[in-house]
Amino acid sequence: METNTSRPRAGRKEWTALGVLMLPLALVSMDVSVLYFAIPYISQDLEPSATQQLWVLDMYGFVLAGLLIPMGALGDRLGRRKLVLVGAALFAVASAAAAYAHTAELLIAVRALLGVGGAALMPSTLGVIRNLFHDARQRGRAVGLWTAVMTTGISLGPVVSGLLLEHFWWGSVFLINVPAMALLLVLVPFLVPESRAARSARFDLLSAVLSLGALLLVIYGIKEWSRHGYEPLPALAVGAGLVLGAVFVQRQRRVPHPVIDLGLLGRRAFGGPVLANLLAMFATVGMAVFVTQYLQSVVGLSPFRAALWSLVPSVGVACMAPAGAALAQRIDRAYVMGGGFLVSACGFLWLSQVRTDSALWFVLAGASLYAGGLVAAMTLANELALGAAPPERAGSAAAVLESGQELGGALGMAILGSVGAAAYSRDMAGALPSGVPQADAVRETLGGATAVAAHLPHASADAVLAAARDAFTHGMGIAAVGASAVMAGAGLLSLTWLRGAGRTADAGAEREPAAAA
Repeated sequence: METNTSRPRAGRKEWTALGVLMLPLALVSMDVSVLYFAIPYISQDLEPSATQQLWVLDMYGFVLAGLLIPMGALGDRLGRRKLVLVGAALFAVASAAAAYAHTAELLIAVRALLGVGGAALMPSTLGVIRNLFHDARQRGRAVGLWTAVMTTGISLGPVVSGLLLEHFWWGSVFLINVPAMALLLVLVPFLVPESRAARSARFDLLSAVLSLGALLLVIYGIKEWSRHGYEPLPALAVGAGLVLGAVFVQRQRRVPHPVIDLGLLGRRAFGGPVLANLLAMFATVGMAVFVTQYLQSVVGLSPFRAALWSLVPSVGVACMAPAGAALAQRIDRAYVMGGGFLVSACGFLWLSQVRTDSALWFVLAGASLYAGGLVAAMTLANELALGAAPPERAGSAAAVLESGQELGGALGMAILGSVGAAAYSRDMAGALPSGVPQADAVRETLGGATAVAAHLPHASADAVLAAARDAFTHGMGIAAVGASAVMAGAGLLSLTWLRGAGRTADAGAEREPAAAA
């Protein structure tokens, strides 16, 4: 049982509350990518070292990913509305501090605070949806909106950053968060009812520390592998993270009030969507880096124009996500999810056929295909998982979903990135003209080849760039085939394992509180 009394169907107040909650969600997801254009200005102003610059970019995402599970459990115990308010206040204060940071060390520290605030907001907003919308059809629409806003926010980050940097200093990309969070602090107490588990158990701090350490170490090690190849320190970090993860799982089996309900994770209506979304984010994030770099370094678009063109796939999202939701009302959701993931796999196969001279529309059509199928499927996966979770565990369930997506994205960036990089280096080893200076840098990355070519005679520069662009596009094609295979795996998982799961998810979620009483 929940401490708040809910009506069977949501009315205007609940939908208005959802609209208010979408604002912080968009900003939290935007902050993952908002520094892509701002980092050159930050580097010029604060003069960070190369290592500090990487931490400025990564600290927010690391802390956000590591704290999702503890924050989800904390919201279930203390109250999800309360955690939304605390997260919004912290996000606003940290954003203002980041805007006026005068040293790289201070900026890194406040980026960590932003991650804490974001981790408080994200699972709480999705958990609140589970308690605002008890009607399955309404909840499906609400979760669809949540998924669309989250993915759109990540895409909008570079665009908003580019627009602001044309007129203001780099701190403006942080200051836009402050008025939005202030509005949230005013409206949420009036629109969003408090919801928490009826019996608030003591928060297991040790489990929270173990989950934080496990996720941070694994994601850090994977990202370092993707940047520098195999090195002892990232390998040690991944190993230590896996050990902490094993200790965390064992502790969840012993403590009376675990941070993660392992029984829920073993339920196919919940564990299946978590795994499917992890695979989907593996493919999507792993390929996003290639597509962005292709638009800039092969097509030759400026960063801002590339960011604008990258919004085109949202057309596919706008068409396919509502169609998927409507179709799921008529047939088993597993078939629609599987179909969405398979459509997305076809989009990645389309991208595997991209060449250096391909038309821009051809690239964007493939991206639209995979984006539309992805969001349609992930919306239903999120809805299915939330429906399987008892209302008093909604925050924890949302946190597990989001943590799986973060882990899948980190794995995809590392593995698919490494596959593409290996193909690039192999091709360049045989195609690089003799006598090119700094040949190692040219063979390593397309960015390195572009930098070296800028100082070469015109004919030599053209030869180097042509070879590098061909090699990069070939590597992107190989990675796209891998992404397609992984996405097809998510589709087959949905079609085979999740058939019929949606019919029992809500019933199971309602029985769970009664059994625990």
